[in-house]
Amino acid sequence: MLASLARALFGTSNDRSLKAFQRRVPQINALEPAVAALDDTALAHKTIEFRERLAKGETLDGLLPEAFAVCREASKRVLGMRHFDVQLIGGMVLHAGKIAEMRTGEGKTLVATLAVYLNALSRKGVHVVTVNDYLARRDAEEMSRLYSFLGLTTGVIVPNLPDEARRAAYAADITYGTNNEFGFDYLRDNMKYRLDEMVQRPFSHAIVDEVDSILIDEARTPLIISGPAEGDTELYNSVDAVVAELVKDPSNYDKDEKLRTVILTEEGSDHVEELLRNAGLLENGGLYDVHNVAAVHHVQQSLRAHTLFARDVDYIVRNEKVVIIDEFTGRMMDGRRYSDGLHQALEAKEHVEVQQENQTLASITFQNYFRLYPKLSGMTGTAMTEADEFAEIYKLDVIEIPTNLPVARKDEDDEIYLNEEQKFQAVGTLVEEIHKNGQPILVGTTSVEKSEALSAALRARGIPHNVLNARFHEMEATIVAQAGAPGAITIATNMAGRGTDIKLGGNVEMRIQQELAHITDPAEREAAEAAMREEVARNQVIVKAAGGLYVIGTERHESRRIDNQLRGRAGRQGDPGNSRFFVSLQDDLMRIFGSERMTGMLQKMGMQDGEAIVHPWLNKALERAQKKVESRNFDMRKNTLKYDDVMNDQRKEVYAQRREFMTEDDVAAIVNDMREELILALVDQRIPEKAFAEQWLSAELSEDLHRVLNLDLPIAEWAKEDGMDREQVAARIEDAAAQAQAVRTANFGPDMMRYLEKQILLTTFDSVWKEHLHALDQLRQGIGLRAYGQKDPLNEYKHEAFQLFNVMLGEMRERVVSTLTRVEVAPPLEFNPFEGVGEFHPDPGVPGLASEPAHYTQTPVSVSSEPVSSGAILPDDPSSWGETPRNAACPCGSGKKFKHCHGSHT
Repeated sequence: MLASLARALFGTSNDRSLKAFQRRVPQINALEPAVAALDDTALAHKTIEFRERLAKGETLDGLLPEAFAVCREASKRVLGMRHFDVQLIGGMVLHAGKIAEMRTGEGKTLVATLAVYLNALSRKGVHVVTVNDYLARRDAEEMSRLYSFLGLTTGVIVPNLPDEARRAAYAADITYGTNNEFGFDYLRDNMKYRLDEMVQRPFSHAIVDEVDSILIDEARTPLIISGPAEGDTELYNSVDAVVAELVKDPSNYDKDEKLRTVILTEEGSDHVEELLRNAGLLENGGLYDVHNVAAVHHVQQSLRAHTLFARDVDYIVRNEKVVIIDEFTGRMMDGRRYSDGLHQALEAKEHVEVQQENQTLASITFQNYFRLYPKLSGMTGTAMTEADEFAEIYKLDVIEIPTNLPVARKDEDDEIYLNEEQKFQAVGTLVEEIHKNGQPILVGTTSVEKSEALSAALRARGIPHNVLNARFHEMEATIVAQAGAPGAITIATNMAGRGTDIKLGGNVEMRIQQELAHITDPAEREAAEAAMREEVARNQVIVKAAGGLYVIGTERHESRRIDNQLRGRAGRQGDPGNSRFFVSLQDDLMRIFGSERMTGMLQKMGMQDGEAIVHPWLNKALERAQKKVESRNFDMRKNTLKYDDVMNDQRKEVYAQRREFMTEDDVAAIVNDMREELILALVDQRIPEKAFAEQWLSAELSEDLHRVLNLDLPIAEWAKEDGMDREQVAARIEDAAAQAQAVRTANFGPDMMRYLEKQILLTTFDSVWKEHLHALDQLRQGIGLRAYGQKDPLNEYKHEAFQLFNVMLGEMRERVVSTLTRVEVAPPLEFNPFEGVGEFHPDPGVPGLASEPAHYTQTPVSVSSEPVSSGAILPDDPSSWGETPRNAACPCGSGKKFKHCHGSHT
């Protein structure tokens, strides 16, 4: 009551925020006549003027009214579109580093141009992040016309782009790309060996399109770059045959659909143990003995593949490959793979070729990647339901922007049926009824399987329609272009027009592009375009008279945002429209998360077959179930982030240290410090403080020095000397190591030694970091069990991760020093040290995903006994040998050292 009164008196926080932005709209509009009077040259020159004023100390906020007025005028001239006042507000919200929630069809792509133009004036680069490659290319192509008119450069990042092209795209004033490409470029840059090989420049401002999809849906799991790991792929097929037999009896396992987990029962464990023994897959001992841990892992993943993952729901099989379907968009995720052996288990289940497993080389979550940007903003049609998460994780406020025209769509109450069959019959009846009126219909389903079942039901009724799902995603643009035509019926799996408007009467621009591409004669094409525009205009009048687009949802999704996205396809820009959802008590949401009390109540009321229950209270009950799921998913993401934050602190430290190594031309001082620290650590380990000489572990110390420093030193003899202590021993060892290093430097030459030190430092750093990531993965998987000992798993993880980090630094120090004492140099070999490396973005519902291998150009250190040369070495041509070190093998091939062969004459 009091809250309602306060809102009535003072307005909501969203209203107050909007007022602050609305005050600047008249300033921008007042500038319009003067800006419109400028010719094209003078208008474009405004960019130079703004940049000069910024250099003299003006701020972007101070330039905002003028810059927005210039951008709007340029858009009118180049794109033929003038920003509405509400779009100006949207642009200000983006510039302020907030999220603009704008309804579908309100022109978010055009809104972004205002904030992009203003922030690009600073020359620091603006990244525009989209959900897929198609949108990145389309938006970059369309909007670059506007930006280039104003004197700004535009780049686009897409898969399989060479590093030179990526570097150029990032150097542009504005860079379009997908969240995955931006994230993977960040990880790849931190695996390079030279600063000039890196493609990204320091981050400034990112504007995220479909911000809820990227920062929430896809942020449930990290981006991973991985390389091939050792493992027997045939074992997956053998275990699959065992598990296929096991799952025939449901008493062998317990499945929790709510948590997406499955475990073996006691009976199941005994049964699988017997089956594995019969198949010769189990070594001596029981199933859970330590030496059988690999078999248990394979059984667990195969059990998940058989019980939790359904074909044509979670994945499809295409061209003899298992392809994942994105649960939020319904699109195929080509090239991506589940991690931890799950994808291999699915391949074995579907009897296709089983690919190799992978090992993590680098990873980062989207939360931690996007928090690297000093300024972050976003836009979407559905963000308010997740406002708390945006505020807590990203420190982003959500501002709801009013529509340019009032929303005319009618959202009808849900219809609830006893079972799925009755629900689909009701959907078919409604579609048949609406179709007779010529009203276009969009039917949303949650999976490929259900879209095809509904399609079969409509075919049986003789109703013509198009199906838009993962099997037919290539036809998306064609289908969406006609989805708003009179009488059009489109069945789509959660992907209805993502990034592409369904326009009433049909999308004339897309139709021209698709249907008139073959016409080359200008006059003929002009006539055809005019006829098509006239036809679409007539159809638009017909469709509006029929009631606009009718959206039918065949099931409630776990997230209200997905339902709102489907609803939002209708009623764009004040168009008429309708929406209605059909629900059954057998739907996943009702069955897994719905209130048992509500289900029981409906059944006690004596619902008859085919009868529907419709009431606003039921809508609220469904919404409560969805809120419950959203809250659970938020907690899962927040918990994952807490653990990743521990690794993120270490990652930032490692990447900063690595960049420092690359910045230094000479890392000899760093290597010398490492050697001194290592020697002190070895001495401390074998010669305790205040110990007598006879208590020293002299033999062990000598062995350590030989192993690590390649030195044979008489530690036992030194111990017999009067007055000898551990500090003097350490000093003598350091002197001997320094002399040995000086000899190697003289033999190799100072330049070559500096190159070797730097390369070995970087490659060793990468190697120990990769092993550290693997150790953290292993730690993370089992740390939850600490809760049984009344300990906080997160605190335990922080403590042990810190210890592992120190171990990693010690291991790196030892490997660098040891390698430098034994290294010999050869000409750089033509091979790729990261061959087979792949990019992973885990699927939101499971542990992980992977994509196609990335290609690297790092310069490896080749360890050999051959001499160094910048070109090819010819044994018979001494002029090709270059400056050969005296202790290296002679290039002539005699097998002697250079100083004892051809070098003896010099």
